[in-house]
Amino acid sequence: MNDLKTALKESAKAVEGELERLLELEKAPEKRLIEAMRHAVLGGGKRIRPFLVMQSAKLFGVAEQSRLRAGAALELVHCYSLVHDDLPAMDDDDLRRGRPTVHKAFDEATAILAGDALLTLAFEVIVHPATHSNPMVRAELTQMLAKAAGAHGMVGGQMIDLAAAEAATGGKPLDIGGITRLQRLKTGALIDFGCAAGAALGRAPEHARGALKGYTHDLGLAFQIADDLLDVAGDEAKAGKKLFKDADAGKATFVSVLGEDRARDQANRLADQAVEHLSIFGKEADLLRQLARFVVERES
Repeated sequence: MNDLKTALKESAKAVEGELERLLELEKAPEKRLIEAMRHAVLGGGKRIRPFLVMQSAKLFGVAEQSRLRAGAALELVHCYSLVHDDLPAMDDDDLRRGRPTVHKAFDEATAILAGDALLTLAFEVIVHPATHSNPMVRAELTQMLAKAAGAHGMVGGQMIDLAAAEAATGGKPLDIGGITRLQRLKTGALIDFGCAAGAALGRAPEHARGALKGYTHDLGLAFQIADDLLDVAGDEAKAGKKLFKDADAGKATFVSVLGEDRARDQANRLADQAVEHLSIFGKEADLLRQLARFVVERES
């Protein structure tokens, strides 16, 4: 696991550098917007999603610049989603990664605009020729990212989450099937894109794409179950955000439905299944294998 920790740190540092370059602060009338975007993106996070892009693309010999730019684009979408999720109209959080959320550090209107700008910047990055020389590959990446982030992906999952919170107050919490669909969209869609993007960059064959899709399907659910466990049994200081929110709101989660022990067992089973999907790859996929264990054992 030490190899993974080192690789995550190196990957996060490289992604941070790319994001810093993309969000260079200028003396312009829109400077406050750029400052809010930088606050949302820089200086924290494990960067697991771009790590998936970079490691999966590496399996197919993709150049570092392409891997890094695609990973940075994915992280921009993820950070935009956090900015909007933290707003009072959504999850109403004051703390993110141990710092004030964007609407607290600036204001709600600026936070909305910062999120909008991060999302559009992601597509500017992904479609640029520097990301891949082949325009067909760039078009595929753009379509995949739009689907993962949209109404049948992350945003759709957030809508289900909001509806589920209202239903819970009326005594009709989601069942396990509803929770699974919610999280497959809200959390899993961008995780799926991580490895799908790496395969697309490398123009990988269908059997390899299928194996990576199976890996991220199980990894995404394991990741969310681990998140649910952290919400009820984690350390707020390590998490860098407020915990116990789902329980306080009466929302159904994997933990509330399955119980802590069964949820932890299920997360471990999913991690093992994720690893099995990588059997067609050699040692080059070892870091992805280690990541499956990391997501269920992490403390933040």
